Amino acid sequence: MLCWLYHKNSWSRIQEFKVALSEDKLDLKVLRELCFSGIPFEGGIRALCWKVLLNYLPLDQLIWESFLKNQREVYSQFLKEMIIQPGIAKANLGLSREDVTMEDHPLNPNPDSKWNNYFRDNEVLLQIDKDVRRLYPDMAFFQRPTDYPCQLILDPQNDYETLRRRVEQTTLKAQTVERNRSGVTNVSSPGKALNLYPSNEYEVLPSGCEAHWEVVERILFIYAKLNPGIAYVQGMNEVVGPIYYTFATDPNNEWKEHAEADTFFCFTNLMSENRDMFIKSLDDSQCGITYKMESVYSMLKEKDMDLYMKLQEQNIKPQYFTFRWLTLLLSQEFLLPDVIRIWDTLFSDQDRFDFLTLVCCAMLVLIRDQLLAGDFTVNMRLLQDYPISDVHTILAKAKELQGGS
Repeated sequence: MLCWLYHKNSWSRIQEFKVALSEDKLDLKVLRELCFSGIPFEGGIRALCWKVLLNYLPLDQLIWESFLKNQREVYSQFLKEMIIQPGIAKANLGLSREDVTMEDHPLNPNPDSKWNNYFRDNEVLLQIDKDVRRLYPDMAFFQRPTDYPCQLILDPQNDYETLRRRVEQTTLKAQTVERNRSGVTNVSSPGKALNLYPSNEYEVLPSGCEAHWEVVERILFIYAKLNPGIAYVQGMNEVVGPIYYTFATDPNNEWKEHAEADTFFCFTNLMSENRDMFIKSLDDSQCGITYKMESVYSMLKEKDMDLYMKLQEQNIKPQYFTFRWLTLLLSQEFLLPDVIRIWDTLFSDQDRFDFLTLVCCAMLVLIRDQLLAGDFTVNMRLLQDYPISDVHTILAKAKELQGGS
């Protein structure tokens, strides 16, 4: 009976979403209310809703076709200008010398030198490469070949240096970053601790194929090139990963085929709201990460003074654990399906980053008894390796805190 009721409720929710998404002009308020309680995967509903909630798809469905065609062409142009053309210039170096002049050559120290830019890009690329190869090591998805490899990049007629080749050929070493900006070395969370793949190199797929992690690498490299003020900061891979996974597993093949371009624009939109937390020079400003971390404690003080005082007495500062929670939108604290469920709610809230603070506060309140009983070492382990895996309980507590009850 209960099983039948669950399926009935699930079917009923899917119908509600279908009705909301069938309007020529979507009602964002109605859609947000539906999405807040979780979005169904069936029929590509989640992938579609995320595109709307992340301000990518306009509310007017009648212009979707032309809008998407334009956006995907723009992204193809990015690939040509930032990956293919520099790759051709580099590939031609041994055959044609027109790229090497007295004014501009590989050893030119001038910051405006295109060779200087090329080598600087390599440093960024190496850091991205190292991070995306180990994206969600507890699941095989990112190591698997894509169903729709990018023909523009993999066209056998193109004789140019790909990102894959650049990584193989470069001798620059990306330094291992063991500590985050707060100076805290994080303990691995349960979802990340299952080392099913070797930590060094993964096997590269044969010519004509590409793994999902290579697509994520391309997205992040293009983002870094287009946003030189922030470029690439370690951890961005953990933010783009769930978005790409959601779009690349879309049951609707017409959408799935364009997962790369759509992910790029949705990630860019999300980062436009979140980027200040990745910029070190803004750490202590009102839009920076320090302020956001202190906000979690300010809210905890308001909701649970005893727990707040306990953490203060033990000198457990918010940056010891909330830095990762906030910058990575909790993507390292839970397994991917649970991260995606949390993001359904975060994306649907108009003040998504304020709600993220509520979620962090809820996570503390839900383990208050353990924290009140624990010493510094026990509590640090609890906070850096969060013990509750039921995200529905956490989201319900956050909603309760939001209501002030």
